[in-house]
Amino acid sequence: MSNNSMFTEMSTNELVALLSSPKAKFIDIRPVNAYNGWRLQNEPRGGHIKGAKTLPEKWANYIDWIEIVRSKGILPEHEIVLYGYSIDKIEEIAIRFQKSGYNQIKIYNHFHDEWSPNTELPMDSLPRFENLVPASFVNEIISGERPLEYEGKKVVIVHAHYRNRDAYLSGHIPRAIDMDTLALEATET
Repeated sequence: MSNNSMFTEMSTNELVALLSSPKAKFIDIRPVNAYNGWRLQNEPRGGHIKGAKTLPEKWANYIDWIEIVRSKGILPEHEIVLYGYSIDKIEEIAIRFQKSGYNQIKIYNHFHDEWSPNTELPMDSLPRFENLVPASFVNEIISGERPLEYEGKKVVIVHAHYRNRDAYLSGHIPRAIDMDTLALEATET
């Protein structure tokens, strides 16, 4: 158990043993960008535990949260294993699951320090995740920094719209160029 937690904290070996169980559902509560493959907390490997579902902790504030959970095939009869960056956030989500009728909840708090560094443990990421950049990446680029995953290639930031240049003129990311997608969609081009 974690400090004063009512939920069982799993070890890495226990989680590995549970990976093949059809009753177990592994849930990554980190931001979607981390799940996709971005190393938002400088973890050694980006991505998620192979087979895990993404359910970012911020989604717990949505009114239809339980519908989102069920649409992902996560049901009360499943054994739920939650992991993320912060034990406090993991426990908050565990409580939310418990209040929603989920009683088999476990916590894994070793993703960053044990799972991600161990190349023998299975991980997955969104193919070509680096093409779907988080806002923090864009901010670092325009601030002259060098974010993780940046290979030094030229970056062009495009404010895309459809026949609504006022959207660009009313505010955009610094140095972003204006592009009406109609220019890409016209049959002659």
